[in-house]
Formats: sequence, structure tokens, C-alpha cells
Amino acid sequence: MRMLLLVTASALALTACAPSQMQVPMVDPDTVARPLAAPRTPPPHLPTDLSPEGVAAADDHLALEQVDGAEAMAFVRASNDRALAVLTGDPRYETFRAEAEAILTATDRIPGPSFLGDGIGNFWQDATNPKGVWRRTTLDSYASADTRWETLLDVDALARAEGRDWVFKGAQCRAPDETRCLVSLSDGGKDAVVVREFDLTTKTFVDSGFSLPEGKHRLSWLDADTLLVATDFGPGTLTESGYPYIVKTLKRGQTLAEATEVYRGAQGDGGYGVSASVFRDADGAVQAVIFNRPLDTFRSERWWWRAGTVVKLNLPERVSIHGVKALDANNNLVFSIDQDWITPNALSFKAGSLLAIPLETLTKGEGEFIADLSLSLVFQPNARQSVESVSLTRDYLAVALSDGVVGRLEGFTYTSARYGWRQWSLPVPANSAVALVDEKRSTNDLLYMVSGFLTPPTLMAVDLNASPARPLRTTSPKFDASTHVTEQFEATSSDGTKIPYFVTRPRQMTGPAPTILFGYGGFQVSFPPAYKPEMGKLWLERGGVFVQANIRGGGEFGPGWHQAVLKENRQLAFDDFIAVGEDLIARGITSPRRLGIYGRSNGGVLTSVAVTQRPDLFNAAVIESPLIDMLRYHLLPAGASWIGEYGDPRIPEEAAFIARYSAYQQLRPDVDYPRVYLTTNTRDDRVHPGHSRKFAARLAAQGHDHLYFEDTAGGHSNDADPVANARRWARHYVYLAQQLMD
Repeated sequence: MRMLLLVTASALALTACAPSQMQVPMVDPDTVARPLAAPRTPPPHLPTDLSPEGVAAADDHLALEQVDGAEAMAFVRASNDRALAVLTGDPRYETFRAEAEAILTATDRIPGPSFLGDGIGNFWQDATNPKGVWRRTTLDSYASADTRWETLLDVDALARAEGRDWVFKGAQCRAPDETRCLVSLSDGGKDAVVVREFDLTTKTFVDSGFSLPEGKHRLSWLDADTLLVATDFGPGTLTESGYPYIVKTLKRGQTLAEATEVYRGAQGDGGYGVSASVFRDADGAVQAVIFNRPLDTFRSERWWWRAGTVVKLNLPERVSIHGVKALDANNNLVFSIDQDWITPNALSFKAGSLLAIPLETLTKGEGEFIADLSLSLVFQPNARQSVESVSLTRDYLAVALSDGVVGRLEGFTYTSARYGWRQWSLPVPANSAVALVDEKRSTNDLLYMVSGFLTPPTLMAVDLNASPARPLRTTSPKFDASTHVTEQFEATSSDGTKIPYFVTRPRQMTGPAPTILFGYGGFQVSFPPAYKPEMGKLWLERGGVFVQANIRGGGEFGPGWHQAVLKENRQLAFDDFIAVGEDLIARGITSPRRLGIYGRSNGGVLTSVAVTQRPDLFNAAVIESPLIDMLRYHLLPAGASWIGEYGDPRIPEEAAFIARYSAYQQLRPDVDYPRVYLTTNTRDDRVHPGHSRKFAARLAAQGHDHLYFEDTAGGHSNDADPVANARRWARHYVYLAQQLMD
């Protein structure tokens, strides 16, 4: 999950946006803002003792943290009954559900492709196969109007046969032939999976093949009979976040207890657990094995496993590794840096730069580095750019860039040690997002996707060696985009920073419109323009406005845009979001009565804080799968892995700045909050359902109207079942329509 930057409104304006047709009224007849009370005594549930013990003692809803506890499940059942009566009992619900299901199960969707052996693989879900089928075809067949698919694994049939709620979580196939794969299956949609070896030739699971019990595994193929595995090896082998810190080799036929340790971090490590990456050349030969040891959410050590020993790489702690490439007889590590870096021989590279440096060089210390690494710089973004993703093919690098929060796609060719890298641009429609889909390492074939808020996705294919890019698939429009236009504006945050945001609104507006403001603001995750078909059908077609705020905490303008709001500076992300809301009202796009907000996961921190800090500004909030109790988040799996983002509540000074915004503790009984809609999933093992439950319970105890719904099947990703996902979106938009349109 991606600097502080001042940019002018004219520089950010999208050239293809239609001119404004809005007529802003002199007086907004729709606006009667909630009174915002002056600061008073501390909230009643803000602990005076911010130690973990003091926080627990002040928490009157701890029982709701027991995932399947009797009190918790009784609370869930009662809350669900009330929420469903309000939401599914609305006359719009069935229409919304049917429209969403038609979109999510449409047969003309682009089948998400990945290169698989000599062809294309795809995992497909529809109304007939809601759990999905893993299938493959040839590239020519995929590009044709009549694609002939061969089913590899029918997950619906597997779930029926085994009596399990299996959710397909992907497959890792062994290079270079990719005939044996490690299939991950989740029971109910959790992040934890079981792993089974699958034979693509026979289309069956391998008898006595590799098989791992449920866990949050980190796996890589080393050779045909060996895996590198980081997992739960027994008591004391997981970090406090529940992630592994030991890597072992697992030979075919061995049990986990018989595996051989090859690398060990420490039980106190943070982040998402140690992992082993096996990098291979275009012909499938191993170039390097690198262990990633996370120190916290963003800082890591990298160790090169070479000839049976591990050697620490002399890299900055904040770095993203994209692959290994052979250049001038050296295996070069291709990586981008998320901090300024001065090498041991005093060369300086700016944060956000993309580099390629020989692995041997990275094992050297001061005085041993080669004299000149200047040609190791592949690309240095300017202040308005960031490297979003990188693909390595046989001969080239392909780099997806964010440039003013709009996508670009660049190719890079290594010419020579004297002249370095040559750059060229690949075709991308103006004002679109671009996403790298997959690359074929043995060739120069690349797949990428382009889309916009009002433009359906198009899948492009290109041979970087020569051929022009060609469209492979285009999604038919799922809503009438002719009624709306997209524009980009800026708001000014509390410290003067300009915050860009996109507005997709009706072409003709005569006053404040029902508006959804979406934000995330964390983990360096960027949100460029994206086609959201269910939003377009259920919201835009009914006259709504959709706003996407590119607040700090994301990666839109590089690592600094993210790092500006870490830990003690988190309030700035909330200020950014509130500033966008205020700017929307000042422009006459919406009003407090018509403005709602939506965020999930880390976006749930954002929306819960926005509601508690500025209840006068909003009339709706969808708070989905959220973190909310930020004084106990580190105790709710896998919360401790995010300490690098939010801070550590066990440290008094860090608990103090977290307590100033943590929405669970900041609720007040005498404040007029909008009726919020909280929703999560019982089987979410990434963001604990206790966050949502406890917030809902405290809202109820203080007499605040709210809705709470907890789905008892599925996980954090909402990828288990498109039919269930249609019900989820219908509930969201019924609530938003009730609050903002009625």
C-alpha cells in the first residue's frame, strides 16, 4: 500500500474536460448545516490513562471483539435485522440489486488475463458460477470474438464436492513451463488460505503433491521439487501481527516440520511478514533469491541468498523491488526508492527514482562501490509524477506513471554502459488511468488496461520489440455516460497544500446535487480515474455526483505525498478530505444536506474521523470494513503490521496523538451526527470486525441513529461472490439515496 506539493489549478486542469455548465445559486435553499458545537470537556469515553490497560478498562464493548462470541453474534443478528429492514425494505433495493448483479455478472466483461504457459489464463465469475472457474485459452482465441475456453478448475463444483465455502485466491505456476501450480483456496474469503499443488496437464490436484494447511503463507517455487515457504511453523514462529518471520525450504514429500530453515528475521518484526522472491531470467533460470525482512509497515532489509549463505544488500530501507535484469553480464536489481538515498560512494538519488544496479555492487560498502553509478538511474519523476508499477520483459522495462494523477505508460531500453537508458511513450488515451496487467518474461509481450471515470476499460496488447499497441478487448458501456462530465479541481488544506480532486457531475446543474465524496489517503495507494460501472448505473444515471479526492497519504505525487501524513501528521490527511468537502460546497456543487462520504479499510479511518470531527459537513457516511478504534488497532489482527503508518499506541506520546482523532473514543452523546452506515464482514481476518461492531454499539449507547450490517460470509476483499457483491452495492446505494436524494 504509496510530497508535500503545491500545484496550481491551471496545471492540474484536465484538457479534455468539458466546460462547466453549472449555475451556482446566490443562496443555497437546500443547506441547513448541523450546528458544530464549540470544544468542550473531553469525550466521555476518552481514557485519561492511555496505556493499553487504561484503554481496555475504559472500553465498555470489549466483548464485541470476540469474532464468534455469543454476545457479539447476538449483536450482529439484531443489528442486521434492523439494517436489512431499512435497506432491503426500500422499494429501490431490488432494482439496485438487479442492476448491480447484471453488471457484475455480465458476460461481455473483459476476462482479466494473465500469461499462462503458451496461452492466457483467467479466473471468471458469473451468475452460473458465482464462485468461479479458472480457465485458459490461446492468445489468438482470447483476441477473437468467439473465445474458446478450457476449464482448469471449477471452484463451485469443488466447493460442493468438499462441502466447503471455497474462494479462489490465485495460483503460482512454476516457470518456465507453468504446468504445475500452487492453488490458494480460502474458506469463506479470509486472507488465510490452504495451498494445494495442481497439474494443468491432467487438470487435477496432485496426489501427494505440495499441500499446506490454512495460514497466511509466503510461497515461491525454487525448483520442480522445492518450495521456499514462510508460514506458521508452530508456537513462537509468527510476529505479533500473525505473519511469519522464518523462511524454510520444503522438499517434495516433506512435512512442514521437516523443512530446513534458510533465513530468520525476528519475532518483533513488523509489516506483513518475511518473504522469499525467486527472480528468473527470460528462459526461467534463477538469477537471484532475495529475502525481504520487514522492520515495520514500510521499512525493510533485503538479503541475497547466494551459494547457501545470506548477504545483506546495501539498500535504503524504503524501497520497492521490481525484478532482476541481466545487463552487461551483470544481474541488476531493478527497484524504486521511497526515500532520498546517498550511496556509499556519495552519489545521490531522489525519492521516487527508478534504478537498476548490479547485485554484486549492492553487497559492497563504502570505498567498494564502483566509481560511477550515474547510469543506473532509469527514471527520475518530477514533482507531479510517481512510478506506479513496473514490468520487466525479455529486453525492456515498462513503467506506468501517474502524471498529475493521470496515467502515462513509458518504455525503457538499456542501450549501453556509456549511454544508459532510452525512454519512449506508449499510447494511452488522454486523461485516463493506465494499469499494467501482465508481462511475458520470455518475450516482450505486455498487456495493459486504460480507462476513465466515464470511459469503459480497454485491454491493450503490445510487443515492445516492434509492434504497435492494439486493443484486445473493450467493455461495453454499463451506464449512460453522456449525461455527465469529469473535471479536476483543487482544494486548499489547513497548511496551504493544494489537494487535487476529480468531480464527475451532470453536464447541466442548477444547484447543489447529491454527491458522494470518496477518499482513502494511506499506504501510498494512488487513486487515478477509474471506471466504476455500478456507481455509474446506480448513482450517476440518477443525477448524482461522484468525487474522488487525491488526499495526502496516497502515492499520486510520489513517496513524499504519502509520508507527509504518517503517524503524528495523520490529521493533515483528514484536513485534506474536509477541505475538499468544503470546496465542493463553496463551488455550489453540493451542500451539507446533499454531501455524503464513502471509504473502506484505511478509508474507514478517514470517514469515521471526518464524521466525528465535522458532523456539520456531511449527511451520510458509508464506513466499510474500517479501522476505527485506533487505540487498540494493534491488538486486533493484523493491526500491528500497520504501526509504520499510524504509530504505536503502546508508546505514550504516540498514543496521545492517536487519541486526538480516534473516532471510537471521540464520539460524544450531545453532538448531532448524520445517520451513518457501518458494514463489515465476520470473516475479515485483515481488518477485524470488532472495529465496526464497537463503533455501532457506542453510537447506539449514546442515542445516535445509525445502521450496522455485518455479512457473515466473504472476506476483506469482497471477491468471494459477485451475486453477494451486488447485494452489497445495492445496500450502499439505497442508504446513500435515502440520505442524499430523498
